[in-house]
Amino acid sequence: MSIKSLLLRLALRNGSIAGALALTMIIVLYVADKHPFLVPMIADFRIFLFGLFIFFTLKEYRDKTEGNILYFWQGMVGAYQFIGVFSLITAIGIILFSWIEPNFITQYIILFLEQAEAGKTEVIQQMGKENFERNLEAIRATNGPERAFVYVIQNVWIGLFISIIISVILRKQPKQ
Repeated sequence: MSIKSLLLRLALRNGSIAGALALTMIIVLYVADKHPFLVPMIADFRIFLFGLFIFFTLKEYRDKTEGNILYFWQGMVGAYQFIGVFSLITAIGIILFSWIEPNFITQYIILFLEQAEAGKTEVIQQMGKENFERNLEAIRATNGPERAFVYVIQNVWIGLFISIIISVILRKQPKQ
């Protein structure tokens, strides 16, 4: 087995496991009346999940390579392979769940609009009335695939920072 296929295999395995866990967490939060799309970014479970799974994916890869070598670029590639698999699984899951449970998106829209109305004056001061109204109209028209796409974009941004940190921590280059 080549080194490249080992990294991909580990990313596929761990990304699938983490994606299934995330999808389960999304459903559990929804059922517990804590809509997962309204959780503040700082409290998002993906930060912990990405940190844990990317760390173990890259560590296992590094430990199984000859000389225990992990270059920064390999860490980034492996992390983004993981994030790609994770994102694919969660996006498909969100689309299917929103199709099976139409209230999933409806409840998100209602709760988002309530939150927006509560902080309306502050938000209008920050972004202007026209932008505020445009954003509200966009939310009213949202659907499962659109929310899944936004979730994937968030994964990419969250993953970028975590990938850099973990790739730097775990990198190990050959001795000169």
